[in-house]
Amino acid sequence: MRYISTRGNSPARTFTEILLAGLAPDGGLYLPEVYPSVSRAELDQWRGLSYPALAFKVLEKFIDDIPAADLKALIDRTYTPAVYCNIRPGDDSAEITPLRWLEPGLAILELSNGPTLAFKDMAMQLLGNLFEYALEKTGQELNILGATSGDTGSSAEYAMRGKRGIRVFMLSPHGKMSRFQTAQMFSLADPNIFNIAVKGVFDDCQDIVKSVSNDHAFKSEYRIGTVNSINWARVAAQIVYYFKGYFAATGGAGGSNDQEVAFSVPSGNFGNICAGHIARTMGLPIRQLILATNENNVLDEFFRTGVYRPRSNAETRQTSSPSMDISKASNFERFVFDLVGRDAGTVRALWAGIESGAKSSAGAFDLSGGPHFARIRDYGFVSGTSTHADRLATIRRIWAQYGIMVDTHSADGLKVGLELREPGLPLVCLETALPAKFDETIREALGREPERPAGLEGIEQLPQRFAVMDADAMAIKRYIEEHCRAPF
Repeated sequence: MRYISTRGNSPARTFTEILLAGLAPDGGLYLPEVYPSVSRAELDQWRGLSYPALAFKVLEKFIDDIPAADLKALIDRTYTPAVYCNIRPGDDSAEITPLRWLEPGLAILELSNGPTLAFKDMAMQLLGNLFEYALEKTGQELNILGATSGDTGSSAEYAMRGKRGIRVFMLSPHGKMSRFQTAQMFSLADPNIFNIAVKGVFDDCQDIVKSVSNDHAFKSEYRIGTVNSINWARVAAQIVYYFKGYFAATGGAGGSNDQEVAFSVPSGNFGNICAGHIARTMGLPIRQLILATNENNVLDEFFRTGVYRPRSNAETRQTSSPSMDISKASNFERFVFDLVGRDAGTVRALWAGIESGAKSSAGAFDLSGGPHFARIRDYGFVSGTSTHADRLATIRRIWAQYGIMVDTHSADGLKVGLELREPGLPLVCLETALPAKFDETIREALGREPERPAGLEGIEQLPQRFAVMDADAMAIKRYIEEHCRAPF
């Protein structure tokens, strides 16, 4: 399996080469040269597999430069009940990703049973083990530079804390995450973890990560890698739970692969639903991929109109589903690459216009008048937007009807999914996080506190360690230089 850049001007590379690289040298994102396919016979064989066994079957199609025995050992070490289960109050389930039916035809795929109570643990824990494996083979160090709007940061830090040869420099928008999210990150005292609160919004943080990654001399000298979903391994690991969710929604071990389903996915940076797009392309019977945005509805606008118009940082709104407060969705470039027939020249031209107009807010492109826009429906995509009032109403409705408390992002997915699913089609809504991470909005919606897993009570009162800095890539580079001198 070889990987190519969406912009076409970088050589094809192996999985382990791109694992540590992040962005391609030409500024593009890596994707497989050809998506592997899954036969009907394989789908039949994979039903009933445990999560780690299924993960091995899916990921070995993308990773052929790690010996199969080693890959299996890494996966088996990652997806264990000790890491992913028993995190919910009163829940003794042994399932890594249990499917919870609200009513016939409507289910939530629980993805937040990991250490930071967010779906990003599903990929990040594996990424940490893959990094450590690759670095042990080469004897190298890796300095991870990441950006977070809420959940990626804590998920990455919990996955990388204590890992040999790895430092984490995590950028987050100062004062714009929930109190719980902030405390999860800033209370970590591990010496290989560095938190930087950037005066700005998430897109400022993401722009800095890309700027540093595109400084090839600096990136090489300081061994800069990334854990954001621009790293292909993050997307690949997320493909697995679409298969697991599909099997659970269509009868489990004794079910049939004749049934199509819909997945509804809250989306900010397009990584999660990009994994669903790839699973569908591989052959998983997904009829609808329902994309839900919050008030920062750049992606919804594109899927409805064909116009992709990233907002300026000043236009990006702070909302009660903060992990989706993003106006420049990095993984969207991967989808557009497929949408335009994998024509890298077209992608280069489209993103040249976006990047040249970024400072003036003029960067945009319009695919509505050409042949590409019609293919959106061929890929199964529909989209919608949810507002603060919508998510409050959805949280109240799900609690009143089913006695289940959902977080703000999952509420966005439920609201849009219920509006747009085709009649008679089973709807699986992907859970984003546990409601404990967004207690202020839960109190506003329900007038009560969300339950917290044992050990996380009072996390906001723990001492916090972080640096506040301007949105300045050069200043961030100096900070990395200074702290890379310190021994592990």
